[in-house]
Amino acid sequence: MRGLPAEMTDGFAEFGLPGTPGTDAFWAAAAAPASIPAEDGGWLTLFLWRGSEASVGFESWSEPVRLRRWGASDCWYAAVRMPARLRVTYRFLAGDETYADPFNPVGAGGDRSIAATPDAPAQPHWPALGADGVLPVPLARIRWASARLGGRRTVRIHPAGGGGPVVLLLDGDDWLYLHPAMTAFDSAVAAGELPPVTLVFLPAGDRVAEFACRPDLWEAVRDELLPLVAESGIPADPERLVVAGQSLGGLSALYAALEFPELVSRVACQSGSFWWTPGALDLADPLGGPAGGAVADRLRERPDLSGLRIAFDVGEHETRMLPHCELTENLTRQAGATVRVSRSPSDHDRAGWRHALLRDVAWALG
Repeated sequence: MRGLPAEMTDGFAEFGLPGTPGTDAFWAAAAAPASIPAEDGGWLTLFLWRGSEASVGFESWSEPVRLRRWGASDCWYAAVRMPARLRVTYRFLAGDETYADPFNPVGAGGDRSIAATPDAPAQPHWPALGADGVLPVPLARIRWASARLGGRRTVRIHPAGGGGPVVLLLDGDDWLYLHPAMTAFDSAVAAGELPPVTLVFLPAGDRVAEFACRPDLWEAVRDELLPLVAESGIPADPERLVVAGQSLGGLSALYAALEFPELVSRVACQSGSFWWTPGALDLADPLGGPAGGAVADRLRERPDLSGLRIAFDVGEHETRMLPHCELTENLTRQAGATVRVSRSPSDHDRAGWRHALLRDVAWALG
């Protein structure tokens, strides 16, 4: 069960936090979240908040959990039951404001933090940056005024290890300003786990319009964006393009491999939204339609995907996504693609996709 605060009567010593909650000595030593094994399996994880009434909100995995107050003190807490192997983004909701966890050094942007159960695998190469941490931003950038998509956007470019095959990161602003992909790729290249690559951070415009199964985005990438990258002076090899996308971005990446095989033949796809069909987002339950959605229908036509190398990953706690993803994985393999399948210890959450991003880009490059 999720979001069930435990009754606490003797402070939080069992979580390794001695002293009386709410005292200056307690706050000076406070560190959270902290987890202990739950009696029925999984973990009991303590979250702390100092101040006024608040809730802790989770990314996808659970509804918000209201915090309890310790007596008349300024200490608010929740002991949340979590399953085994979970990494999740969360934030505190106080009134109309949202805050990162001041007791957690692992942040995701200015108002989010990341919690991981003790059995969740480590994520090497991703630095622990708190809410006040400043993420490095690539110096190289191009201004893209797209005739096909309309509007203007700034696309950042970073040659990790000196540059090489182009890695097109969909939802690029998330990988710039919430999760330090530039630093992580540099570290993986330096460790020899990834060849030198050129990262292209593509910011999303209208995600629903651009990432749905339509050709506009990929015609624009082919005819407008990649020529600008080639003219930028940054070492880049667009002939070995890897597209990395998550959620609707993962759907779009596989769509591009199906409809633009001369452009996209290497894909790293995390939690692809393969439930998508035209009009699905207007339904009360978008995931309740046929497994695999529109992409599965296209894959049943048995296109020749023998030139495609694609890594699929989805969170092991994304129970409603799994049928859509499993069917899509199988149909893609049957169409001749070289397929890798894995499951991450997360729900539908970028914090859980981070390790898969590095690993699967390396695999896609072969």
